[in-house]
Amino acid sequence: MDKLRRKFSSAFKAKVALDAVQERETIESLSKKHGVHPNQILRWKKELTDNSSKVFSSETKPDKSAQLIDELYKQIGQLKVDNDFLKKKLS
Repeated sequence: MDKLRRKFSSAFKAKVALDAVQERETIESLSKKHGVHPNQILRWKKELTDNSSKVFSSETKPDKSAQLIDELYKQIGQLKVDNDFLKKKLS
């Protein structure tokens, strides 16, 4: 029998991990509450604590796709200006 792997959203993972970090409930009770294995909750908790410093990091690099989009918009604008100029010269 094929067993499908469940996929959890990042929002769900963050919620469960934050619950685990707050330690108001035991990992076992969180496991029963959310229907996730305790080891999975511990992995998400560890990942949250290890990567939490990146949230407040000021060394954020600009996204390369955003830079590419800006460059493409500049090229489109230049081509439009050139096209309008050539239309006026042709008339």
